[in-house]
Amino acid sequence: MDFFFFNLMPYGALDLDYDKKYVSANLVLPNSYYDPEEGHKLYCRYMDELEYADELGFDGVCVNEHHQTAYGMMPTPAVIAGALARNTKHAKVCVLGRALPLINNPLMVAEEFAMLDNITAGRFVAGFVRGLGVEYHAMSINPAFSLERFHEAHDLIIRAWTETGPFPFEGKHYQMQYVNLWPRPYSKPHPEVWIPSQGSEETIRWAAHPDRKYTYLNVYSPFSAVEGFMAQYRRVCEDDYGYEAEDRQLGLALPIYVAETDEIAAREAKPHIEAFFNKFLRIPNELLLPPGYTSISSLKAIRLAKRELLGGGKNMERMNEIGMFLYGSAATVRARLEEFQDRIGLGQLCTLLQFGTLPHELTMKNMELFATEVMPHFRGRARQPVSAAAE
Repeated sequence: MDFFFFNLMPYGALDLDYDKKYVSANLVLPNSYYDPEEGHKLYCRYMDELEYADELGFDGVCVNEHHQTAYGMMPTPAVIAGALARNTKHAKVCVLGRALPLINNPLMVAEEFAMLDNITAGRFVAGFVRGLGVEYHAMSINPAFSLERFHEAHDLIIRAWTETGPFPFEGKHYQMQYVNLWPRPYSKPHPEVWIPSQGSEETIRWAAHPDRKYTYLNVYSPFSAVEGFMAQYRRVCEDDYGYEAEDRQLGLALPIYVAETDEIAAREAKPHIEAFFNKFLRIPNELLLPPGYTSISSLKAIRLAKRELLGGGKNMERMNEIGMFLYGSAATVRARLEEFQDRIGLGQLCTLLQFGTLPHELTMKNMELFATEVMPHFRGRARQPVSAAAE
């Protein structure tokens, strides 16, 4: 199992009483809640944490894209990734991910990512996403075209990375007379690609296709749902495409908190993880999944998987019980992750070791304990058979 440090860069100075007036920290929360002086401090702090993850031996550091929200202050993740490309030495630099349907010229992403791949000498991972439903409101993009814009933008980027130009590209949403990428990617045939997703059936089938075999990264689901999504990925690979999925193709993004004991972990993490789930992730269903964003069958599956996330009053103990958040001593967290690895063959773990309002000193402590007392246990550990009794 490989380990990545994922920092959303939330606006940690958020007034948590905002929900007395506004339904979400996304889209509708006035930007008067944002203090640029606090923002400056947070950006510098989060960069320090991402760079420290490289020093601690994480396999990669991860950033991503969100718009008009206190949940994550990275509308342009390549800005952060560019700094990390020079300031890290060993870890992969991962943009997980870039919301392709929100972009009017995908060649800009092809160029950005090719630059990052060159600067890092191939230590770059490209994450392609459709973006949260709420971001289609933010960017005034029709969500009904989300899936076809995503596929078309992806195809244009891959062709730009791998084909000699100049050549024309004629699609429904994107038309380019000249595709002639400078610089070309450092990686051959192109940078590693991951596909973060909430659990769309169409996304799973597409990512698993033999032409791609992309890493599917599930986010914010109870472990029972994650297990179902990963089983579906493996089943599609085997039954429909005739190959066995590798563990590296299965990834999970998961908030985790490690302390000296279970009791200390619970005390230190509780206010911050509950603020994360109840305040930063607060979003009404009509904003998260607007009409046309996904198919009816996938909508049903996602809503079922996300019912814990979309409901109110989430507490730390319940989130830990269902596997949407792990906390405890290193031994406790190791045992839970062993179970996850054994049940689904997890190959990539994106850890959110900073979440919501968790302060810098506790984030650094969490990172150090995880890196020194949890990660080494899994270096070279293979997936173990799960007994029928355990199932």
